[in-house]
Amino acid sequence: MASEIIDYMESLRDEEQRKGMMRFFKTGPGEYGEGDEFLGITSPQVRKIVKGVAKELPLSEVSELLMSRWHEVRLCGFLVLVDKFERLATKRLQQNEQAIRGRDEIVTLYLQYAERANNWDLVDLSVYKILGHWLLLPSLLGDNKAGLHSDYKRQVLDELAASDCLWKQRMSIVATWYPSHHDDPSWCLRYAEIHLHHPHDLMHKATGWMLREMGKNNIELLHDFLRQHAHEMPRTMLRYAIEKMSDAERRQWMGKASN
Repeated sequence: MASEIIDYMESLRDEEQRKGMMRFFKTGPGEYGEGDEFLGITSPQVRKIVKGVAKELPLSEVSELLMSRWHEVRLCGFLVLVDKFERLATKRLQQNEQAIRGRDEIVTLYLQYAERANNWDLVDLSVYKILGHWLLLPSLLGDNKAGLHSDYKRQVLDELAASDCLWKQRMSIVATWYPSHHDDPSWCLRYAEIHLHHPHDLMHKATGWMLREMGKNNIELLHDFLRQHAHEMPRTMLRYAIEKMSDAERRQWMGKASN
């Protein structure tokens, strides 16, 4: 069935859209998406495929999508995992042992193929809905025994953050969106500090974005973080973190930036 999905997606190839997407996602020599290959299929088209022919794809076949050379096919695979995870994470199923094991299986597969999410959209459209949501749910992975705030979960994100892979590093911070929006800012604070001096602009944007999202639920925590770190934050990170503040507040905080 996975091969049929790939054949169908290849039949939708659009050369003009493909060229534009390759420019947009920086696939040229030396750019962050160097070598990535596109069919020219839009995200709404991919989502339609996920809701249709890919919806009942067995988990055992999703890896075939994730290993595809085509960016959009990999996106389809990651969104299939999102769909499967969300169906096992409804309020009714959160404590169900079979659902817990199913979610853990999806998380394990996601981590196994994490490097296949080799551009920012593949990370951003999947990680907070899988890993981020998992952080707040019972799990049997590691020595967790269905616990919530486990050392194992922190270990998973720590390993992503410490990876040499930019996209795994981005996963560790973007995953914090979900906890932040459900009254647990501790994950964002931890990984924002870890990535505070990251050299890549894409991580500056992601970290600032996650701080801003955390601040929507707890502006005082954001203010505390900025009072402690604004002087050492990259300007892009700081600018993203304060984007929703008033003009006067933004000027005040940007005045503290060191670079």
